[in-house]
Amino acid sequence: MISEAHGAASPRGRGSPGAVGSPRLPHLSRRAALGTVLGGALASGLSGCAPGGGASRISLHQSKPEAIPHFRDLLEQFNGRHRGSIHVDHDISANLSSAFARGNPPDLACMNYNFEMLRFQERGALSDLSDLAEEARIAPTVQALVDQFPTYPGRTSVIPYSMMAAAVLYNEEIFAEHDLEIPTTYSAFIEVCETLEEAGVSPIYSTYAEPWTVAQGLLDYSIGGSIDVADFLAQLWELGPDAGPDAPVSFSKDLREPLEKMQRIAAFSQPGADAREYGDGNLAFARGEAAMYFQGPWALTDIAVANPDARIGIFPLPMTEDPDDRKVRVHLDLALWIPEDASDPGAARELLRFLITPEVADAYNQEHLGFGVREDSPDVTDERLQDLQSYVDRAAFYQGISQAVPRTIPFENYAQGIVTGQSLEGTLRTLDEDWARLARR
Repeated sequence: MISEAHGAASPRGRGSPGAVGSPRLPHLSRRAALGTVLGGALASGLSGCAPGGGASRISLHQSKPEAIPHFRDLLEQFNGRHRGSIHVDHDISANLSSAFARGNPPDLACMNYNFEMLRFQERGALSDLSDLAEEARIAPTVQALVDQFPTYPGRTSVIPYSMMAAAVLYNEEIFAEHDLEIPTTYSAFIEVCETLEEAGVSPIYSTYAEPWTVAQGLLDYSIGGSIDVADFLAQLWELGPDAGPDAPVSFSKDLREPLEKMQRIAAFSQPGADAREYGDGNLAFARGEAAMYFQGPWALTDIAVANPDARIGIFPLPMTEDPDDRKVRVHLDLALWIPEDASDPGAARELLRFLITPEVADAYNQEHLGFGVREDSPDVTDERLQDLQSYVDRAAFYQGISQAVPRTIPFENYAQGIVTGQSLEGTLRTLDEDWARLARR
């Protein structure tokens, strides 16, 4: 058995995308569902058998709520195999900033990889895992996603574990009823929306009350389908303190056209989108209240709970007039790292080796609708995601720009403001100024 630490967990398992709502609670927001999951765990008292007296006791930090039972079971297996030598506590609540500041970080973490990790990685707080990376056999196209962020010189600090691919979810029955084909160009997408609207069908169900749903969906899809996100961000980072609205590369210059197109798309949302949350969207889309929904695969479980017979397909949002430009949004939903201050690096590395074992990693991705990150990872088996496999295979994907903006900049709120009536020009200028201010620190 295992012991679990409890407390207030970060709501950012998404982006993970992030923390995903509990499949039993389709009416809850993802953040509310996170509280429900952790509260239930606390109430049930999951602390288990203590390790043997000579065992090395380490912790695994993993805060993605819908994956807690899965990792709990894995740790039971691992602890059983290493009884008397290693015992792992399942930490689902650690405040990483405080833990690193106290010199008591988790021994191994398995969590979303985004810009927020840089503060630990750039300062050399994460140990070198180069030898384990060779064992993990990460696909070069996946490793490139890690390399888009600044790394610590001479180290492989992070090993990818699971990748999520997201695109436009659509109701196959509604499309068939109105003789609609999957759009492959921006103008064709607009025509689909106009046809649906004329037929009295809401083309898109939007949930603007929760800012993250705008950022990871409509905004990321619009920008990623229009420009080379990695190149844009690399040029911004290179500008350093010279970044700003008047720089050669800026949010104001490079994102204006994609976001003007995004505003046109947003206009096809259902009435009252400003007051709708993630749980509302899952339930409404399951009921067929709109033809399309800009959410990732994490929503599919809730949709299936609400309507097991829902026929849902998925396609990348086209943002140009060239079908070959279509790409899907991806992010490293989970990545593994070991701090320099791990209490027992050897035991932590043993646990990491266990987790990257193909049968262990592949089972996780199959259950949680992720794409494998190894060179020889099997294809996804869920038929709802199979249309994305070819995009992943040829690396026709981009990392969502919302994953590359530090949390000190309220990017999600800016995205929400753009679709709810705030000035696009003013918001982009503010974003440029925020970025430049951060670079000067």
